Amino acid sequence: MSDRTSFPLVFALWGAGLGAAGQYAKISVIFDKLPAVYPDAGAALGFTVSLVGLLGILLGVVAGLVVARIRYRRAMLWALWAGAALSLYQATLPSLPLMLVSRALEGVSHLAMVVAAPTLIAQLSAERHRGFTLTLWSTFFSVAFTLLVALGLPLVDAMGVPALFVAHSIWLAVFAVILGVFLRPLEVPPEGALSLHGIMRDHVAIYRSPSIAAPGAGWMFYTFCFLAILTVLPPYIALEWRAWVMGAMPLTSIAVSLTLGVFAMRFMSAVMLVQIGFVLCIISLLWLWAAPGLPVACLALAGALGLVQGASFAAVPQLNETAAHQSQAYGGLAQTGNLGNTLGTPVLLVVLGVAGFPGLVWTCIAVFGCGIAVHAWMAVRRRTDIIRQQTTCSRHVLIFSLAVSAI
Repeated sequence: MSDRTSFPLVFALWGAGLGAAGQYAKISVIFDKLPAVYPDAGAALGFTVSLVGLLGILLGVVAGLVVARIRYRRAMLWALWAGAALSLYQATLPSLPLMLVSRALEGVSHLAMVVAAPTLIAQLSAERHRGFTLTLWSTFFSVAFTLLVALGLPLVDAMGVPALFVAHSIWLAVFAVILGVFLRPLEVPPEGALSLHGIMRDHVAIYRSPSIAAPGAGWMFYTFCFLAILTVLPPYIALEWRAWVMGAMPLTSIAVSLTLGVFAMRFMSAVMLVQIGFVLCIISLLWLWAAPGLPVACLALAGALGLVQGASFAAVPQLNETAAHQSQAYGGLAQTGNLGNTLGTPVLLVVLGVAGFPGLVWTCIAVFGCGIAVHAWMAVRRRTDIIRQQTTCSRHVLIFSLAVSAI
């Protein structure tokens, strides 16, 4: 860990993270234009979005293990250059099967970036700044989507779909050059050779650890509801307020996480702030249950979600001291986050169809309650492990003392 924060490199890594989020967002924001590019694709067109997320579910933790072994700077640069090359290839608008292959490969690039970048940011940040720098990192998805809507869509309207892919490729290449010149390798112990048996063993160890697994465990309940809420909420907001509220919700989430969230972490642990964020989400949902679509209640919910967002990433270095354990925890975040994003929207749409808006609200309340409970359970396990270690240490000291006395 550094005793000084390298803010230029932190912001460069965050900029690279915007490119990683762009690997999702560039397809999402132009999805309505893809049927004209692939007129015979039908339902298969959905895989252009979901393939990246599917790889995150399958390989999230594996990515954390692999990145820790091949080293963080190397993984980051490889992922940036590979992403730039793939985006440039996609600008040629290849046939759908080849486009899907490129999206699958892009998923590997994406995973390497979202594991390596926050680990590098944590290592480049002084402890007093780590709450801010990792909260900043946590905004990369929201900011990237906002930028692509504001700047990417006008570019597509003016120059066509390929222009967006070319712009994305240039963005990744620029940050690859910047980080290649200025980012030095981390001095961390080598992790040893890769093997299938070792990866499976480490995979089990990660989810058995209440320190490594905790951030990802809570993150799954956040992601299960976040995108789904943004998807299903608009029809319940008055038409004259709808566009303004939906545009303001992600910005409110970012603003609260970077201000109130960073300030609060001076006085409490990131895990406690995550739990407080979940409690405030539940209160906001009860407000929406009483007044569906009320703009101020929607913004209150967005702010509460912002507290969970920033603190979940900041919890990783608070609970895990080594870079290797941090990268494993970020791999877990990638895996559980993709699982939550994939399952949340379809499940909550079913609930909405069966039980209406009240059913949706109470389901989300239950999900956020599970987020509070899982963090409480993990905290109890961590305390139990500490007590067990202290007891074992005391027993060894006692045995040693008795042996010395006997001599």
